[in-house]
Amino acid sequence: MSLITQQGASGPTVKLVETDSAPGGHQLVNPYRTNKVDKMDLVAMAQEIQKADSFVHANVSNKLQVIAEQVRFLQEQARKVLTEAKTNADLHHVACNLVKKPGNLYHLYRRQSGQRYLSLLSPQEWGASCPHEYLGTYRLEADHSWTPEEKFEERTNDQQMINKILTCSNSLSITMD
Repeated sequence: MSLITQQGASGPTVKLVETDSAPGGHQLVNPYRTNKVDKMDLVAMAQEIQKADSFVHANVSNKLQVIAEQVRFLQEQARKVLTEAKTNADLHHVACNLVKKPGNLYHLYRRQSGQRYLSLLSPQEWGASCPHEYLGTYRLEADHSWTPEEKFEERTNDQQMINKILTCSNSLSITMD
């Protein structure tokens, strides 16, 4: 005898699986002895099913909570990527009278007319005679993204870590048999 449950209007209901006293035309066991059901056993089975349903619900809720946290994290990452892309595009479109080369520092200024431009001259090199508003210093990276001055150290450390990982992975030989 097997137990199955179905969702009824008032919650899960317990049903016993139909028995066949002579499967395939042959009686194998005494149906009276195998189909004997104690009412307390039915209650215990129903309680076990209800307990299992609670655990399944809690397990699903926990897994969905993890997914919700991952979605929030990915949304934040997407927001950062889009903000960075907008900044990079904006800096690439700023007026500049020289060929921009990765690894160089560029200083962003605004003229009184409102025009922004990139210069190789830092505010210190201009000194007190700097005729324009200084807006920030950026480094052009090899991938043509821009790193603001306040993130130079962080970006350099990240790149060193990436280079170390790449060096280690290149020295590993992976063979497939």
